[in-house]
Amino acid sequence: MASNFIVGLDIGTSSTKVAVAEMSGGRVVLRALFKEPSAGMRRGSVNDLSEAVPALMKTFEKIKSISKSALRKIYVNVGTPEVKAQHSKGIVAVSRVDNEIYQDDIDRVTKASQAITIAPNRIIVHNITREFIVDGVPDISNPLGLSGNRLEASSLIIDAFAPHVKNLMRAVEMAGGSIAASVFGPIASARAAVSKKQKELGVVLIDIGSATTGFSVYEEDKLLGTHTFPVGSGNVTNDLAVGLKIPVAAAEALKLHHGHAYSRDVGQKEVVDLKKFSPESRGTVSRRFVSEIAESRLAEILEFVNNELKLLGKSGGLPGGAVITGGGAKIPGLTELAKQELKLATQIGFAIGANWLKDGVSNPEETVEDPEFVNALGLVLWGGDNEGWWEEKESSLFDFKKIVRSLLP
Repeated sequence: MASNFIVGLDIGTSSTKVAVAEMSGGRVVLRALFKEPSAGMRRGSVNDLSEAVPALMKTFEKIKSISKSALRKIYVNVGTPEVKAQHSKGIVAVSRVDNEIYQDDIDRVTKASQAITIAPNRIIVHNITREFIVDGVPDISNPLGLSGNRLEASSLIIDAFAPHVKNLMRAVEMAGGSIAASVFGPIASARAAVSKKQKELGVVLIDIGSATTGFSVYEEDKLLGTHTFPVGSGNVTNDLAVGLKIPVAAAEALKLHHGHAYSRDVGQKEVVDLKKFSPESRGTVSRRFVSEIAESRLAEILEFVNNELKLLGKSGGLPGGAVITGGGAKIPGLTELAKQELKLATQIGFAIGANWLKDGVSNPEETVEDPEFVNALGLVLWGGDNEGWWEEKESSLFDFKKIVRSLLP
């Protein structure tokens, strides 16, 4: 029996976020949204299967309690920094005498645009067709039925270090799951948190995780570039631990309760009693000092992003602004710091545009609007696209409009 479930599985360095959705009675129902601790992970990649698999098995037990069939269709996040994106073009002559473009012409030019050579230890994660060009006219999303002599396709090829991807897939399969597709993290997050209008105007999605930060840039509804850096909000924790000479666990708690990304907004007289977070520590620390440590590291992350935007010629030039997601997005003051560093309008992102029921999710509004769950929800939306979950409604709307037109005089 075919499964009507989709699981979005975001396996991060410190925690695994899960979204479980079901197509039921013509409606998409969000059945679960939760997170569990990760193990055996390092900078977004599986580095110890003996630790990663048991942790995933524990997570999968919670999914099984909803439906055993849910594990048959998992869309998993690829979060390794060892990812490259490169542009490629293909050109073919239109085969028909009347110069009308048919599907086989589109298939041939798409295949030609994706015929690139990669190293033996690399694996292609995505082949994304950005646009078609007919006789030199660009920005064509679907050339089917048009007339022309020459058809071109522009693609963005995203490839990753093969051992990282294979270890990820192996861990999921050993834990009892079946992968429907793997999706590069910043693209999945953009599917959930970035609107079509923002993609048309130009926007950058920044996903700050514990040990990695990914970004994807869109303009004219096309993916311009994407990348992941091996630094994240966990580095803020490590900096606090070193700077204040406290345990990492205490530094994490201090970051969550008193951290701030924009030190100018923190009063100089505010102090924090370190003993509340670390019993062996003595004295107090200025909250401004804590914020300065956090701001320094977060500014570095934003500088990495801005350097990539400069390479794309889009630094400070994206009207749709910046959308920040991931666990690191919850640090107060981050939008103000990003506006300063990127010279862009900035907002914290959460899953938008998903018209689904929430049945079985505890605190649904709180979790769905949590930037930490954007990637998992984006994976579900990506899976829904692949499974045609939204097409039925669009088809029904189209049929309804056609009926109305036929009744008009």
